[in-house]
Amino acid sequence: MTDQIPKPDPEVTPENKPYWDAAKNHELLLKKCVDCGHYRSPIYITANICPNCGSRKPADWVKASGRGKVYTWVVMHRVFHPGFEPEYPLVIAELEEGPRMLANMRGIPNSEIKAGMPVKVIFEKLNENITLPQFAPADK
Repeated sequence: MTDQIPKPDPEVTPENKPYWDAAKNHELLLKKCVDCGHYRSPIYITANICPNCGSRKPADWVKASGRGKVYTWVVMHRVFHPGFEPEYPLVIAELEEGPRMLANMRGIPNSEIKAGMPVKVIFEKLNENITLPQFAPADK
């Protein structure tokens, strides 16, 4: 038995439920504008308005490659929730499709993270309802 405090579940809404359902199957989904083809994350932009062209048509859910590169990262010295204490650093990766995504980085010491390094999405089962996308070095 572990004494670690459990991580909180992210808020699942009708708008982002397909994203979380796909993550349970180890797939990363993005929204793609039906008018201009712009990709966006369904987690950070919940309004159904394309930030590129302003279209209000419902975007399509599309499977993402899961590959990208580190855009920036931060090593937290004071965590915002104790359930995430052993999980740092956090990286923002720019996905091949264009959107940037925030997640924990796994499998690499903080000192080896570099801007532009290739990453891939991996998945961590949080509980029966939620699987979290995370990043790991693409070459490991």
